[in-house]
Amino acid sequence: MSGSTVNGRHGLEDALAAVESGEADIVVVTKIDRLSRSMRDFAKLMDDARAKHWGIVAMDLGLDTSTPEGEVHANVMMSFAQFERRRIGQRTREALAVKKSQGVRLGRPRLLPEAIAARIRKMHQAGVPMLTIARTLNEERVPTAQGGKAWHASTVSTVLHRDAP
Repeated sequence: MSGSTVNGRHGLEDALAAVESGEADIVVVTKIDRLSRSMRDFAKLMDDARAKHWGIVAMDLGLDTSTPEGEVHANVMMSFAQFERRRIGQRTREALAVKKSQGVRLGRPRLLPEAIAARIRKMHQAGVPMLTIARTLNEERVPTAQGGKAWHASTVSTVLHRDAP
């Protein structure tokens, strides 16, 4: 999982629970930037480790944050990890903007057959409410673009607005 945040990372949550409970003394990571690429999250982890007397060991750098040298080295490395994360985001946004300006369609390919999309547009133009369109498609067991069974008014709205100017 991404190191951009510590939230929702079950393996990390389990490791932190183990050091918090005293079951373990250290959290071992293969690379420091896999622990976190956020200075705020890393600083909180470091504060927790210092206050509760556990450490972080990063195998790639051979550093141990339970020592003053290891702690400062980890902080420097985390600064670069956060910098790199932000640069990756910037380069991605720039590349997507160029592609979009070249007329390249971005995002997931459309999977809904054009005949169904045309039918939805025709029903809507005839004044049929989106919820009624969704109910009709559900009653007829028309699969959604992703193969789902249930159409919703919001799904119909997406189909209607995806090609809008």
